Amino acid sequence: MDLIVGETKLTLTLGDITQQDVDAIVNAANSSLMGGGGVDGAIHRAGGPAILEDCKAIVAKHGRLPTGEAVITTGGRLKAKHVVHTVGPVWQGGNNREDELLANAYHNSLRAAVENNVKTVAFPSISTGIYGFPIERAAKIAVETVKQFVRENSLLREVRFVTFSQFDYDIYQKLFQSFDS
Repeated sequence: MDLIVGETKLTLTLGDITQQDVDAIVNAANSSLMGGGGVDGAIHRAGGPAILEDCKAIVAKHGRLPTGEAVITTGGRLKAKHVVHTVGPVWQGGNNREDELLANAYHNSLRAAVENNVKTVAFPSISTGIYGFPIERAAKIAVETVKQFVRENSLLREVRFVTFSQFDYDIYQKLFQSFDS
């Protein structure tokens, strides 16, 4: 399923983020950037040690990555040339700036991509796994933030939302159908 916003195609795909043939994939990382579970662990395993080495260098130079910020590394052995690492918020009931921090994670990931001449980027559903962010709310923030960014920045050709589960895909699909570009 696709939406066209300005010059950019927004695509919805059910699949594995590590297998996406795009310029960059986004990693729902933890602030240490050292890998972990879920999407983070899968990307580090599939991409190999080059990603971890880049992450170690970033942390050594700048410290842990704050929630909502983003950095870019090599893609290692992935099809994607780059990985944009961002830290989404842990859900704490919705009154601790979670919406704002999640929007920042998407916005700053796109900014890092554009600054590195990325034309195609794929996102997982940030913060909706172990971090517990409600998927319906997170998906709406994700799509709205991406739409706003690409309206103002026409450098991206495609932004892909990659869901791992059919349940998440169905939520994004309903959202795509309800938006007018």
